[in-house]
Amino acid sequence: MIKHVVMFTINPDLGLDKKATQLQMKEKLESLRGKIEGMVSLEVGINQNTNPEAFDVCLITVHNTCQDLQHYQDHPLHQEVAKFIGSVRKGRAVADFEF
Repeated sequence: MIKHVVMFTINPDLGLDKKATQLQMKEKLESLRGKIEGMVSLEVGINQNTNPEAFDVCLITVHNTCQDLQHYQDHPLHQEVAKFIGSVRKGRAVADFEF
């Protein structure tokens, strides 16, 4: 099994309402649940930590294999969501690990 963890920060230079943008990101990411073959689970969390170094949104997905993770990343539905997130994010951290 492969766990895919991605954390995002919203770009403050865009003048977006942070809470509204977090909710949009969460909604768009959660819309992928159950729609991409090979994705076992998907969780999205909005950060509650007030530390200025904290990320704003966290995505965790689980896949059976590395090939399933790649299929998820290449899938048109994921690409559509990734395009939106790319337009509002400043930073991103990612880790993929076997468990």
